[in-house]
Amino acid sequence: MRKRPTRKPPSKLHTRLSHYQSIGQVSMVDVSAKPITTRTAAAQAFVTMPPVVVRAVRKLKTPKGDPLEVARIAGIAAAKRTAEWIPLCHPLQLTHIDVTARLCQNGVSLRSTVAAAAQTGVEMEALVAVSAAALTVYDMCKALDKSMQITDIALLEKTGGKSGEYRRAVNALHANVGAKSIKSTKSARRAK
Repeated sequence: MRKRPTRKPPSKLHTRLSHYQSIGQVSMVDVSAKPITTRTAAAQAFVTMPPVVVRAVRKLKTPKGDPLEVARIAGIAAAKRTAEWIPLCHPLQLTHIDVTARLCQNGVSLRSTVAAAAQTGVEMEALVAVSAAALTVYDMCKALDKSMQITDIALLEKTGGKSGEYRRAVNALHANVGAKSIKSTKSARRAK
């Protein structure tokens, strides 16, 4: 029989991370003593794509339909199931989820905002929302070009809770996210 390796004592990093027990095992944090406060978070992602794919999306000439609208719905649905994606996340009753998809010159810019009255934050829900939306854009356009890349997944801001507010510095964002926007409403895309 194989002998189980002995656990090393927790490092200084482990003692600062709330998901680690004293012997280094992971655990879900007990938030029952925390007060319920309003929590919000916003996240971003970007899907870079070659001009031929951007033109197809703009003209609604993609094989599976409108990737921007389907990505929005996928992001909203995924945010509601974050605890199923991320093992140590608490299941939360979200009070607001919004996912926007904006067609730009070099791809699709995605942004999510999430809110809840909860004992823990909604950062992971916002990040899961843009991640699922970006994967959906890729899935819906991959028949046109598989060289697309999902980039710039990042938390932009969060409010509420003991740690207070966080805002990502503007200069920390990748150039893609600020890319020049192309009108992306359905009517504007159909008119072209």
